[in-house]
Amino acid sequence: MPDIETADVAELSAKVLSYNPHADAALIERAYHYAAKSHEGQTRVSGLPYLSHPLGVATILAELRMDSVTIGGGLLHDTVEDCGVTVEQLKEQFGAELALIVDGVTKLGQMEFSRQEERQAETFRKMLLAMAKDIRVILVKLADRLHNMRTLEHLPERKQLRIAQETLDIYAPLANRLGIYWVKSELEDTAFKYLNPEAYHDIDEKIASGRKERDQYVAMVKDRIGQELEAGGIKARGIGRPKHFYGIYQKMLKQNISFDDVFDLIGLRIITDSVRNCYATLGTLHSLWKPVPGRFKDFIALPKPNMYQSLHTTVIGPQGERVEFQIRTEEMHKTAEQGIAAHWRYKEGSKGDEKVYEKFTWLRHLLEWQQEMKDAREFMETVKIDLFPEEVYVFTPRGDVKSFPRGATPIDFAYSIHTEIGHKCVGAKINGRMVPLKYQLHNGDAVEILTNPNHFPSKDWLKIVKTARARSKIRAWIKAVEKERSISLGRQLLEREIQKYGLNPASFLKSGEMTEIAKRFSFTTPTDLMAEIGFGKVSVNQVLARLLPKEVLEARQKPVKTEQKPGATHEVGGVKVKGVEDIMTRYAHCCNPVPGDDIVGFITIGRGVSIHTADCDRIVEYTPERMVEVEWDVEEVIPHPVGISVVTVDRPGMLAKISSAIALCEVNIREATVTTTEEQRALLNFVIDINDLNHLQKVMKTIRQVKGVISVVRVKDWHGPRKRNM
Repeated sequence: MPDIETADVAELSAKVLSYNPHADAALIERAYHYAAKSHEGQTRVSGLPYLSHPLGVATILAELRMDSVTIGGGLLHDTVEDCGVTVEQLKEQFGAELALIVDGVTKLGQMEFSRQEERQAETFRKMLLAMAKDIRVILVKLADRLHNMRTLEHLPERKQLRIAQETLDIYAPLANRLGIYWVKSELEDTAFKYLNPEAYHDIDEKIASGRKERDQYVAMVKDRIGQELEAGGIKARGIGRPKHFYGIYQKMLKQNISFDDVFDLIGLRIITDSVRNCYATLGTLHSLWKPVPGRFKDFIALPKPNMYQSLHTTVIGPQGERVEFQIRTEEMHKTAEQGIAAHWRYKEGSKGDEKVYEKFTWLRHLLEWQQEMKDAREFMETVKIDLFPEEVYVFTPRGDVKSFPRGATPIDFAYSIHTEIGHKCVGAKINGRMVPLKYQLHNGDAVEILTNPNHFPSKDWLKIVKTARARSKIRAWIKAVEKERSISLGRQLLEREIQKYGLNPASFLKSGEMTEIAKRFSFTTPTDLMAEIGFGKVSVNQVLARLLPKEVLEARQKPVKTEQKPGATHEVGGVKVKGVEDIMTRYAHCCNPVPGDDIVGFITIGRGVSIHTADCDRIVEYTPERMVEVEWDVEEVIPHPVGISVVTVDRPGMLAKISSAIALCEVNIREATVTTTEEQRALLNFVIDINDLNHLQKVMKTIRQVKGVISVVRVKDWHGPRKRNM
């Protein structure tokens, strides 16, 4: 084997041993040579030996200070997919732990992210399952992606753009959520360079043009701070804080400002030896220079969900320049740069700290939700909410701190405590003051939830909640209630149809035969079948064809009409529901269809089928599964109330003239109202009885012939207030 390869593995092993003297260097070297043999003869698109890629991935993992097994996994991560090596072979050679990591990365490797929610959702589900088994799978995958981004220039432009976009959409936010700041920043900046090269190079040039002066300024500020801290007996060191191009670009877009207005290009980090000295350093800074109001944030007392801790402050420094400081301990600095990798320390021959999952609550929640959510779009919505948060921090009545996405409401807070608290939430007190449920939480709010045992969630809540937990719990409740109501409606429809044959519904519905029929429709229980009838997915006649004997179906008895109970929904005549006979129907007040209109039916909860015109605006709000085909019964002619609105010149006798014209068409007038305007116009609204659409058009044509009539239109929603521009 060439000397350069021996030098590469020696350098890698030395790097690992520098932070972990007990590392299994022999395992790393064996993995390296196994990878070299497996990839022998393979090259990258760049022309370099393929081995350069796994070596690059392993080096990135070493920068994350990972253990020997993870480093070995990085070296071998492509052997199963590209070289015909089996997971079992790796298990025999390197142990089950390393084989599991490579297997997890291999399963992720076949997937390509796109911006299509369906594919993203399934991909992310697999990533979550991999994380559930071993978080190191994702760390290797992130290192793999980072090295591929570093060598992206060798690929065709189309692939560059696709890979850069998926990096920005998923991988960079995931690195951020895992707290690995430097990986997140490099992924973002590299993706930005390919997706928007003009903006990238513009920012690059502007930063470069002032770099010398900025470096001199930073050195001066560091010297001044160092002198003050030393005089106060505070042990600390100052380091420069690099600004990332994509972060600058995002700030310019979000705040609608120019490059020159991005005031915190000058940034410093001060690393101290204790939390106490962090606050002491803050006091020193504020005594030296005037702090900028509203720019102080205490992430030590209120850590971010990815475990990030620091004090942030901005001051007016020397020469009037704004300088942003981050003050933290050495341990906090490791966490800030390496995130979960800093806490997931694998000692040689032992498992990592399982308690890390408890600290990364967002990760635990995603692992739970990926099992609960069957809808891919809904799941991806959850993922994006939790990958792209801008948090606010609030207090519980006990003084505990909870974090929420910006824009979260008391409802989100209630569901974070317990599902039932969320369901019963009727209001909230913020800092002792009553607020509506749509109130948006702010940093430092003390939140107390008010509940009512008789209260339930509303669909409208989905429009205002921000957290994935609240959204999923509300949707689950709504689905459960809709199913319960659909079961009741389905049972009612089936019972009515059975009664029409002179039979007792109870004897059929309680029989074991219903269970068999349900199974024929691929349902587990009769209750599931009832629900589908209620939802309109299965017709009553389909069930009866299997439930009743053939001779009973053929000798059908005419149903006996019963007197309608007071308060019951009126059943309209003149409409047939295809596949169901004698079903309860009603006309929708939002559009008031008449024979001749194109119509559709919608199965309501407990009120039969609602009949709408096909162009009714309300139709788009309804669930497609509950739509049923309906048609006019041309054999049954009954009068239908219809609203019409007539605009005329304002002169005496117009109401009488139009009423006479309507009477000539042998039409009954139910209601008539007249209003006048300052523009010498009169608005006459009528509710008349007509037989069908042709009849209505004849009436309207007759009215238009009356002298002084300006316009005549049909008013579909005449049950409510009618407004018309004249």
